[in-house]
Amino acid sequence: MNKRRELPPFSALRAFEAFARHGRMLRAAEELCVTHGAVSRQVRALQDWLGTS
Repeated sequence: MNKRRELPPFSALRAFEAFARHGRMLRAAEELCVTHGAVSRQVRALQDWLGTS
C-alpha cells in the first residue's frame, strides 16, 4: 500500500470499476468516452499505485 496515505487517482478508480463491471477494456472505454488504451493505462496506474499486478 502507498505509504503516503493518499487516495489513489480517481480516474484510475473509475477506469478499474468500469472494466470490472464490463470485463472488457473496450466496453469500459466506450462508457467512459476514452480509448481502450487509456483505460488500460489507468488500470496499470492503479496497479502501480497499489504495488500489485
